Amino acid sequence: MRIRATITLTTALVATLAACSSSSDDKADPPNSPTTAVETPTTTRTPPNDVDLERVADTYVNLYFGGAGEGAYAFLSKRCRAKADPDTYAATVEQAAKDYGPDHPATDVHATVSGDMGRVSYKVKGLPKFDQQGQPWTVEGDAWKYDAC
Repeated sequence: MRIRATITLTTALVATLAACSSSSDDKADPPNSPTTAVETPTTTRTPPNDVDLERVADTYVNLYFGGAGEGAYAFLSKRCRAKADPDTYAATVEQAAKDYGPDHPATDVHATVSGDMGRVSYKVKGLPKFDQQGQPWTVEGDAWKYDAC
């Protein structure tokens, strides 16, 4: 008889505890113990710099004279893309590659940066008529974009 009373009491306690913990309001109630706030990692934007701009301008020149119209078009600023039809731009780049060939990298590349704006000066190997002085570039998002349109 003692065993049956113990089992009945234990069952009643378990049922009571289960009923208390399965309340539908549990999710709305704040926890009883203090919690520490989880900090969301923030990404700090790396400020644009002249070395990055020099690298990007060099890549753009290589794409342009290499006939990669779609690739070069991706380097245009939003303002320039609004003025340049992608197909016409690609045809211009393809024609430049046919007329001059792909072996005209940028040399003596120098950039100056002020905030999100930059200017690049460079020579185009073998094609002095394409040399640039103070060519404007701008930062959009995290990337430098050609803005000489």
